[in-house]
Amino acid sequence: MAVIVTGGAGFIGSHVVEALLERGDEVHVVDDLSTGFRENVPAGAPLHVHDIREPLDEIVREVDARSIVHLAAQADVRVSVEEPYRDATINVLGSVNVLEAARLVGARVVFASTGGAIYGECPRPAREDDPCLPLSPYGAAKLAAEGYLGAFARLNDVSHVALRFGNVYGPRQNPHGEAGVVAIFLGRLQAGQQCRIFGDGSQSRDYVYAGDVARATVAALDGDVGGVFNVGTGIATTVLELYDACRLIAGSDAVALHEAERPGELLRSVLDGEHAAATLGFRAETPLAAGVTATWAALPQPG
Repeated sequence: MAVIVTGGAGFIGSHVVEALLERGDEVHVVDDLSTGFRENVPAGAPLHVHDIREPLDEIVREVDARSIVHLAAQADVRVSVEEPYRDATINVLGSVNVLEAARLVGARVVFASTGGAIYGECPRPAREDDPCLPLSPYGAAKLAAEGYLGAFARLNDVSHVALRFGNVYGPRQNPHGEAGVVAIFLGRLQAGQQCRIFGDGSQSRDYVYAGDVARATVAALDGDVGGVFNVGTGIATTVLELYDACRLIAGSDAVALHEAERPGELLRSVLDGEHAAATLGFRAETPLAAGVTATWAALPQPG
């Protein structure tokens, strides 16, 4: 079937495009290349350079899309705080453009949402029915887009899906993004530079490998159910534990530099994945050590 992947030239999007091509789908990438790269787009997937803040109707009709995986986003929490209007135009109004285009051809939408930025602090792995308490404009915009997704599904009698991702990592991750700590650590270790840890390093996150996220996306695309699903491992990993894993795989004994804790940073963000397991048949399978090893192996070699 014809599938459009918005943001398909980006880190997560390129893994999703690969997974879809591997099983024989016709895949079209929509990306404005503001943060994505042409070289991330696999051969066999035509690239439509387009900003989702503009209507996608013509592209969707041209390719006769039956499904849309919507990954294009402004994904930096800090930018959302500094530029909430820009964040909202991309993450809310851009998502409305995707939904309007999908409505024209009856396409199913799988939307990339976020776990940590929506749930806020939760003492146990967060479930989909836990309160949503976003602490940033980015989280608020993703939650608003989920609301539009549900409304469009009910109005048009289709089943759209929102996937709330944990902290995604893997090959091709941008080391300059808000959530790119694995890429940052590995990149600095490769270059022989000292890594920085903000606070005491006890903050814990749910690190989920990009290949698992791609599998979850395909599972959601193939299903006939709608709603919201967490995509994570359910395992809390502290920043100190993550750094040790990266240091071990890089063969380094470097000591990280501790700096002041960043204001407003969550102490814990872990996702319960049982709903996705029961309904979509998806569980994250890649252990942290294996995922970090694959990410290290994929780093561009210096020189």
